Amino acid sequence: MAALARIGVFGAGAVGGTIGGLLALAGRDVTLIGQWREHIAAVRGHGLRIVDAAGTRVARPPILHHEELAALTQPFDVVLLCVKSYDTEWAVKAVAPHLAPDGFVASLQNGMNEAMIASIVGVERTVGVGISTIGANATEPGEVLRTSSKGGAKHTVFRAGEIDGRITPRIEALVELLNLVDSAKATDNLMGERWSKLVINSITHGLAAATGLNSRALMVSKELRPLTIRLAAEGVRVGRTQHLKLVDIYGAEADTWLAAERGDAQALADIENGLQGRYRRATEDERPSVALDIMRGRRSELAFTSGALVAKARELRIAVPAQEALYAVAQRVERGELKAAPENTMAFA
Repeated sequence: MAALARIGVFGAGAVGGTIGGLLALAGRDVTLIGQWREHIAAVRGHGLRIVDAAGTRVARPPILHHEELAALTQPFDVVLLCVKSYDTEWAVKAVAPHLAPDGFVASLQNGMNEAMIASIVGVERTVGVGISTIGANATEPGEVLRTSSKGGAKHTVFRAGEIDGRITPRIEALVELLNLVDSAKATDNLMGERWSKLVINSITHGLAAATGLNSRALMVSKELRPLTIRLAAEGVRVGRTQHLKLVDIYGAEADTWLAAERGDAQALADIENGLQGRYRRATEDERPSVALDIMRGRRSELAFTSGALVAKARELRIAVPAQEALYAVAQRVERGELKAAPENTMAFA
């Protein structure tokens, strides 16, 4: 497959704005599609400011409100889907008529949305991209902030794959494209990658929502370490029951988390080393997207991360008491019934 020439990025906020803006700076033909009218107006007027460790750069990609899609005259070879998981269905339906004959949708979202996308555009037009610690925040209209340092050779940020595990020419082309943003690779294990990331999200999203702590504080906290281990081990067991091939979770193998739950000293040390590597890349500004949404009074994706893991465990009749308890507390915080605070986890930590 030739290089992906016409690129759409649906969801122009933190992740989509960062990816789309960096692709534009790399000279690619990319169009942002968003919902936030003030942000769209700011990008049209002054460009998109991308703030990261390299400083501040201004990209000037075309940007559309989703209601303006009908005005498009050239179809997309790929649409990078960066909307919230709860917006997946309507967003895919909106962009489907604007795919080229061999165009496809690539989910770069939290959660596991490939089945929903495939039900709309077909499995032949659906791929997935797992993202690990891109660290992005839409700080104000016309600006996105990268809150994690680049992964580079030490950490692969993007893992692109087909649902059935094949490494196809379009996956190779997508990897080449994403390497312009940060480190990327093809995976023959998309669903295993997805579940492993869901386990990570169930920990960070739930804990950040319940405690109000930022990403770095969550990983540094010794008090939260036993709970983190229990949450991870429960998620691993649910993934294993689905016969998924799990990959590293916070730099430690799935079996390591199970051994740590049993008190194995070497496993506990390996997990500590993995977490140290992760929090060295995090800044004080980094918070999971769920926590940012709750702080801003917006609907979060909690039901598609922690909630999805709990729902699958119930379906499979697997006990996940720590995940259940954390999800319940995080939901109370999101509903405004409880103020986020570290002591919210004391009853089950």
